[in-house]
Amino acid sequence: MLFNSIEFILFLPAVFLLYWFVFQRNLRVQNFFLLVASYVFYGWWDWRFLSLIALSSVADYFIGLRMADEEDERKRKWLLYTSLAVNLGILGFFKYFNFFVDNFVAAFATLGVELHPRTLNIILPVGISFYTFQTLSYSIDIYRRKLEPTRDWVAFFAFVSFFPQLVAGPIERAKNLLPQFFKPRTFRYEQAADGMRQILWGAFKKVVIADNCAMYVDDIFANYQHLPAGSLVLGTVLFAFQIYGDFSGYSDIAIGTARLFGFELMRNFAYPYFSRDIAEFWRRWHISLSTWFRDYLYIPLGGSRGPDWMKVRNVFAIFLISGFWHGANWTFIVWGAINAFYFLPLLLTKRNRRNLDIVAQGRLLPTPREALAMGTTFALTCLAWIFFRAENLSHALDYTLSLFSPSIFEFAVLPKRLLAVIGLFLLVEWLQRDKEHALQVDTQPALVRWGAYNFVFLIIFFFGVLEKNAFIYFQF
Repeated sequence: MLFNSIEFILFLPAVFLLYWFVFQRNLRVQNFFLLVASYVFYGWWDWRFLSLIALSSVADYFIGLRMADEEDERKRKWLLYTSLAVNLGILGFFKYFNFFVDNFVAAFATLGVELHPRTLNIILPVGISFYTFQTLSYSIDIYRRKLEPTRDWVAFFAFVSFFPQLVAGPIERAKNLLPQFFKPRTFRYEQAADGMRQILWGAFKKVVIADNCAMYVDDIFANYQHLPAGSLVLGTVLFAFQIYGDFSGYSDIAIGTARLFGFELMRNFAYPYFSRDIAEFWRRWHISLSTWFRDYLYIPLGGSRGPDWMKVRNVFAIFLISGFWHGANWTFIVWGAINAFYFLPLLLTKRNRRNLDIVAQGRLLPTPREALAMGTTFALTCLAWIFFRAENLSHALDYTLSLFSPSIFEFAVLPKRLLAVIGLFLLVEWLQRDKEHALQVDTQPALVRWGAYNFVFLIIFFFGVLEKNAFIYFQF
């Protein structure tokens, strides 16, 4: 079920009313209702894949209980390996089976050996990478003795399948989200109102920014060989805003929806295109995934400690695996490698944590140095995005090389209206960069608040692509 669909527009208020007015008196029954609603939400796409969520939930629920009761460290470790095998095995089969088979065949073909294996027509379950990492963190934290397992299977199953963030995050940690299922929840107007504001802003990002950019991006990337370099630059920049509007828009809707039900999810984006270097960008982009890899991969490998060769190894490990997490295509792995190369100079010169504050904090405008740093970071990010968007490596390399042409200042199409809307979008986010989300105007007078809400509604109505377009990260 898509957030930008008629089904969800009907589903959300129905679940909201039943949740608060029918099932509120009994916490366990309320949690069970959320579990059922979440399974309906996910099963609306394909009910058969509910078995995968159920399998992961059952496995980690019982493994967690057994691990907590076990004192033998060797047995505890094997229980953890079992959890990793079950979850990563499911993920690997559905997401990467054909990728490995195809590359295996290609490798033998270079040696002159023809193989004809039978590949499967495997459908990638929506959101499998997200809920797999969410439930894995539960098992790992229990193994590390940082978390006590729950014996309430209803609460645990609801945690794994919580519908607002089920298919595209944020990837929640059990120690943050799971305890919220055990606390009696009361409706708080301020929390719900802020949730609605964030949902509205997320919808604006998706249907106005992302979906309008998508039409131009799809055309430019499909016909790049016949377009001037200026149009290719435009396509690259528009894709940067498409993926940001699409993914952060989903996160805003997810976080806002969770607030309607009394839950607080972690922040997933913090105005990443105002970053002054790549390290800051990765602290602000897809925060839930970046911190997951930091805590469960980067730090256990040694992090930024040790000799330089170890630091280089750890950086490449986290970025290459992050790229591979995004999809079974070499383009994602190269995208990860490019970001590793961007990040390494900052780490090796110990400048990777110099921009921890908000840019131009307390000032309306950035300094020329800050503006140059933001522009440079954005340009580097856009170049890497080409590999994320391209169909294959050949497409990405050819597109990138075509950028460096004398026709750099020529544009086949210049979408002036869209660029104006993006400019307005950037202005609003810049002015609100110290807030959790750009429509957080609860301290403003009523006239200003309602004026802002109505203005966003009007832009969505007149400029939004009011069609059921899937979110980009559903494929991951």
